[in-house]
Amino acid sequence: MILDLILDNIVPMIYLMDLVLMLALFVLERSNPSRALFWMMALLLLPVIGFVLYLFFGQSFYSKYAFRPKGTTDAIVDEMSQKGVEAIENYGGTDGDSRMAKSINSAGGLFFTSDNNIDLYTDGNAKFDDFKEDLRNAKRFIHVEYYIIRKDALGNEIMDILTEKAREGVEVRLLVDAIGFNTGVKEKKRFKEAGGRLCMFHSMATCMLSPKKNNRNHRKLAVIDGEIGYIGGFNIGVEYLGKGEFGHWRDSAVRIKGSAVNALCVRFGLDWKYASRENILAERRYYPECEFEGDIPVQIVSGGPDMETTNGIAFQYMQMINQANESIFIHTPYFGPGDAFIMALRAAAMRGVDVRIIIPDIGDHPFVYWANRKYTSMVMEDGVKVYEYHDGFVHSKTMVVDGTGAPWDPPTSMTGA
Repeated sequence: MILDLILDNIVPMIYLMDLVLMLALFVLERSNPSRALFWMMALLLLPVIGFVLYLFFGQSFYSKYAFRPKGTTDAIVDEMSQKGVEAIENYGGTDGDSRMAKSINSAGGLFFTSDNNIDLYTDGNAKFDDFKEDLRNAKRFIHVEYYIIRKDALGNEIMDILTEKAREGVEVRLLVDAIGFNTGVKEKKRFKEAGGRLCMFHSMATCMLSPKKNNRNHRKLAVIDGEIGYIGGFNIGVEYLGKGEFGHWRDSAVRIKGSAVNALCVRFGLDWKYASRENILAERRYYPECEFEGDIPVQIVSGGPDMETTNGIAFQYMQMINQANESIFIHTPYFGPGDAFIMALRAAAMRGVDVRIIIPDIGDHPFVYWANRKYTSMVMEDGVKVYEYHDGFVHSKTMVVDGTGAPWDPPTSMTGA
């Protein structure tokens, strides 16, 4: 009797609800038919439960809504973008360089400048020695945005410096990721009491309840007085000094002194506005007019789920690969490209471009470790050379196309995969 009641009433209701959910899916994911088809199949196989799984792991409309404020701009952004277009027109590089800069600018690059001096770091000790010195010498403001700040010797030292500068009257803003920021409660309290502004990019509650738990802030950048900028792959923790479980840490970062720092100011301002609701973009004191004597062109490009349709970084990589004539050298700890990227690399190798990729021989994430090997084996079939880094862990994410100099040979700490 009870079974008959269930079959006659409840089951039809479940399938009716399933039909409604499938129609909702069709509307919500109409821009991505393959995604809609996948989740419709999940609904058919797992009625109701499939839709719950979709809400927590599959849907994309949340990101489009949640990140809408990050897409807003300010007059200062439009002004700098226009200056970037003018700088490209006046740049004396090759036609290929100018075309690349223009296309990246259109795809989300903040702006182009050519008056920069650049210091390149491949070791965390040198990078953080200079970083700490520049922080101590700050006079007006410090803007710091990092994914990870550890509660260890380096993390505590950086927090102590930032706290002391705030106590001196320097404006200090610290934007961190709720998952990556591991500094203790005492250090946070001291920093705030000194006058420092601390903001989380998505609260821990958002991280736990959001359907898109992977919407993290993975940037590592800093701006000091609007004159010096840091950007690269190093987070803040002793492992980035080579003192962690992986030993030597091979990464890349740059110290910029030049007009490109203003682009970093804009990037920080956009992220700070989204996370804190405080708009500092229109404050001219954060974009000082300075005369720089450098001669290195720089174009700052950013990407993320708020730029899903015009991701400047992905666009830049694809264009660089497609325009390569001689060589493509890639450093990456996480090689999990899409089909278009794989096809571009394979096509480059088949037309005679020297394509080489360096990946770690150990993994900090086991699934990524095996993904590295899966995807590199796919591109090796067409002549792409893959090398494993044995001297610790390579965390650098860099690509050099058609670089000048002698033919490249892998150091003794690498072997062909």
